[in-house]
Amino acid sequence: MMLYQQQMLTATRWVGLLLCISTAFVCADNPVANTDSVVQFGNARFTVLTSQLIRMEYSTDQQFEDRASLAFVNRNLPTPRFTQKIVGKSVVLVTEHIQLNYRDDDRAFHDGNLQIDIRSNKKRLTRWTPNLHDDKNLKGTLRTLDQAKGWDFENRLEQGIVSRSGWALVDDSDSNVFDGAADWNWVTTRDSKPTYTDWYLFAHGTDYKKALFDFTQVAGKIPMPPKYALGYWWSRYWIYNDHELRDLVKQFRDFKIPQDVLVIDMDWHETYGFSGNNAELDPQGQLRGWTGYTWNKKLFPQPEKFIQWTNSQQLKTALNLHPASGVPNMEEKHEEFSQAYSGKKTDAYIPYKMSEKKWAQTYFKVLLKPMEQWGIDFWWLDWQQYLMDKDISGLSVTWWLNYTFFTHMEKTAQRPMIFHRWGGLGNHRYPIGFSGDAFTSWQTLDFETYFTATAANVGYGYWSHDIGGHIGDGQPTDGELYLRWIQFGALSPILRTHSSKISTIERRPWMFSTYFSAMRDAINLRYQLSPYIYAATHNTYTTGVSLLHPLYYDYPNEELAYEFKTQYMFGDTLLAAPITSPIDRKTQLAEKKIWLPKGEWFELSTGTFLRGDKVVTRYYALNEIPLFAKSGSIIPMSPEVKNLQEKPRAQILAIVPGGNSESIELYEDDETTNAYQQKKFTNRRVSKVWTNNKTLYLSIEPIVGSYDNMPQMQTYTLKLLNSLLPKSIYVNGQALTAEFSHAELATSIYLPALSVHEKISIEITFNKSYAEQILAFNGNKGFLQRVNKATEKLKFASAQTDWGGTLPNAVYDASNIINQLLYQPEEAYGVLLTLNNYKKTLRKTFQAIPNVPPEISRDLVEYLELK
Repeated sequence: MMLYQQQMLTATRWVGLLLCISTAFVCADNPVANTDSVVQFGNARFTVLTSQLIRMEYSTDQQFEDRASLAFVNRNLPTPRFTQKIVGKSVVLVTEHIQLNYRDDDRAFHDGNLQIDIRSNKKRLTRWTPNLHDDKNLKGTLRTLDQAKGWDFENRLEQGIVSRSGWALVDDSDSNVFDGAADWNWVTTRDSKPTYTDWYLFAHGTDYKKALFDFTQVAGKIPMPPKYALGYWWSRYWIYNDHELRDLVKQFRDFKIPQDVLVIDMDWHETYGFSGNNAELDPQGQLRGWTGYTWNKKLFPQPEKFIQWTNSQQLKTALNLHPASGVPNMEEKHEEFSQAYSGKKTDAYIPYKMSEKKWAQTYFKVLLKPMEQWGIDFWWLDWQQYLMDKDISGLSVTWWLNYTFFTHMEKTAQRPMIFHRWGGLGNHRYPIGFSGDAFTSWQTLDFETYFTATAANVGYGYWSHDIGGHIGDGQPTDGELYLRWIQFGALSPILRTHSSKISTIERRPWMFSTYFSAMRDAINLRYQLSPYIYAATHNTYTTGVSLLHPLYYDYPNEELAYEFKTQYMFGDTLLAAPITSPIDRKTQLAEKKIWLPKGEWFELSTGTFLRGDKVVTRYYALNEIPLFAKSGSIIPMSPEVKNLQEKPRAQILAIVPGGNSESIELYEDDETTNAYQQKKFTNRRVSKVWTNNKTLYLSIEPIVGSYDNMPQMQTYTLKLLNSLLPKSIYVNGQALTAEFSHAELATSIYLPALSVHEKISIEITFNKSYAEQILAFNGNKGFLQRVNKATEKLKFASAQTDWGGTLPNAVYDASNIINQLLYQPEEAYGVLLTLNNYKKTLRKTFQAIPNVPPEISRDLVEYLELK
């Protein structure tokens, strides 16, 4: 028997090699575990994958599975340190974090023969046994939010990899496996066994980040999307023609809204009179016209030229597909498909059979590849039909579509990306996710903040929601709700506006005059943060921790990290708590209770410095977003761009006030290929330190690494938030000057273009300490924005009752501060101290204005949060 086992291991190592060669896997993936990690004991086999992750198999015929399953593709990890002790019919395996006790009683795993103690610092945290129910699991995600109305979908979430139980169990016993074929690694069923158990126990306690890292070691890394995917996507279920889309794109440019992706819904192809009110079924039992691959020439007379135009506009283009009907006989490519697939012509419908390799190969070659060669960049797989494959038992159609489309795209030189629903564990390898058709409501928006972050618990970190909601209520679009959804979208993995084909729904931002400026600001914020976001996607690839992730990853021992479900970390530095409720109509502010973890936090939209380790109640105007940066952090940002394919001349380094010694790594790669997986990327360390509270030293180290066509020179702009003009600035010994922004209350220092291989040393000295500056600036960015709006409203109110009416000079003084900062930036410290004094008396001033109704003054006092 042992000889047979050794022969099987040798054979399956060849399978692992084929998997490495296959386009479906990078060469790090090998499903056959290191023999030193494997302990077989009777009918049981244990694989010690890491010190906190163990695979447990039981097979009555002692035949075990070494092929990759759909979820677990790599078991060949370095063997962790562990000991093995056998006494009679019992075996004990001990790693740094777990102790496994197994007694062979000729029965499948049960509480009496298998126990695992989970330990930390040599102390037992908990004990796991096979029949335990994980009622503290922190959940993962689910296939779709179709028909979701809000938190009604929370109880549908699947189990995740992390749990407050201290462990999470994945039962992989019934999953399908890959056959290891070299041409295209394909799905097959497991060998039939009378009794077979295949479990993975993640025994990580509250070390959730390590659990996700270990998961991506065995289940595959989370690939980086191309950078353009992080920009703004326009999508709408609507019957557009060529000219209308050209005009729409022109409007985006005219209104100065950056845009990267154009998604065209199903009406790009012939729909043969499709009607939702009188739907017909085709011979495959699907909606007639729902599936199609033939361009509608009445809408797009020359589709190839249209795609040439989108390419010229630096727009990445996606088309919607519903593959359920296979290839209808009225399709242009039907005869070509039939000939390539079966070797003969047929007039019959060709049924969908993506789980058959030849059918799939024909599908991509005949139907899709010609359009990809025009310039279609990725496909939206809007599958809403039957869930399970009709030919391979237990195979999710959603899962398999994600795999086949993604691995098909891997054969090109470009970084692959798809757009489809979650198919199950392992689908983290195939971003981007489409969350489906949810109802438009404040409750749905609120739930999506939690839902998106929680998906990180299974590595599915790239959900794209229908920003604004999909299913309307028949009423015209609520501009305020749409604004708050866009603001959440700007701090989401993907920013894609969308809706159903309902005439009362509007998604063009410029159609909302009251909210347009704030909508555009939110989209621009997304683009400004693009270097930070993109670097976070590489961190996701490296660590398994998604861009959006729950607070309990960073604060696992804080109960409030679990209670404040609609907050999340946005990368390592930023904490977001999107507004998901309407403003108070009197104060024009939305209330938000926010838990700020221990430390100091800087509210970016208002310039307010806050101490953490407490729950704070904050109030936000329409243009304000609850986004907090860790004190003293450095945030890489972008200047204004038209899209993310545009290469800005300078990179902005935003320096958050506070802190002392901080550093970051600036990450860059070619943004479009998989070369980053071969370590073709660069990092550049930026460090800062305050001395004597008045001198700030920054160091930008020479670049480490390389990638094809990387720039050899780089320009940086240092943007010091809540900062006075410096007394002196020296860059590599050369004196520079700075520029003060009265609108942002920030100082910018423009560095000259220097070689990326050269170290840059910067010394910035102020007349005032940063502690004094914090007190002078604190909250005044937001206040100045609000006081100007309040003054404008007072002027209108006064004019309604007195055609010659004026306001007290104290009101004009407060609103005039912005002008003083514009014309006398060198006097900003004194001006801001004066403003702080004005704020102490402004409440009484507002309440005493004779020609303004008292209720207006009262509401404006609340709006300005005057104490």
